[in-house]
Amino acid sequence: MKRSALAASALTVAALAGLTACGGGDSETDAAGKPGTGATASKAEGVSPAERLAKLMITKADVGEYAVEEPSDEFVFAKSPDEVTLDKKVCAPLAYAMNQLPLGAPQADLTRVASKDGLNGGYTYVTLTTYEDGGAKSAMTGLSKAVASCGDGFTAKSKSGTSPYDSVTAEPTTKAGDESLAFKSTMTVLGTTHTLHSAAVRRDDVIAVYFSVDGRAIAESRPSDTKLAAVVVEGQNAKLG
Repeated sequence: MKRSALAASALTVAALAGLTACGGGDSETDAAGKPGTGATASKAEGVSPAERLAKLMITKADVGEYAVEEPSDEFVFAKSPDEVTLDKKVCAPLAYAMNQLPLGAPQADLTRVASKDGLNGGYTYVTLTTYEDGGAKSAMTGLSKAVASCGDGFTAKSKSGTSPYDSVTAEPTTKAGDESLAFKSTMTVLGTTHTLHSAAVRRDDVIAVYFSVDGRAIAESRPSDTKLAAVVVEGQNAKLG
């Protein structure tokens, strides 16, 4: 089916929201789903950064009725930050946060998607990243600066299409970890406005980024404003310690 670049962008967001099959199994059944030891766990234990994140990532057992799955990469906006270009460089962390791409220069990153009501309930994405000393603070600083600098929107492009964001606004957030922030953004797809919500929490050298979207509403040109699933955010923050 032929579509304009803007429509392709809409399908990309919809796919990220699980409009296609998420792929992968429920992480509750994975070995990586074993209980974690918190973001401040000793680095002398011999686990790799990737293994550490796998232990910290939420599973279904942490979020009640929500399913927790590995997202499909079939229609991702970009597979790495290097594939994204922006009209405003300062806004890059926002584009990364809303497309499950790592902030800064992490040692490892891991993403899962949580949903309760399937295609009708929206999706909350969780991306965990771990850094060498100082890297997490620097990444949070860059994201905070982007929220403050990109209020009138920005445009992100990749091989998958173009995502024009109309506005970015900081939102109140419950204090969590060592520092936290939240923001919402709006985008207009085929004449319909959608509000996307995001948050980030840093605990020591680990960052959790949350992003919510209703991909079906975008694909069907229905206005949407999908909040982050509180139980998912609270469950993940608790595992960070």
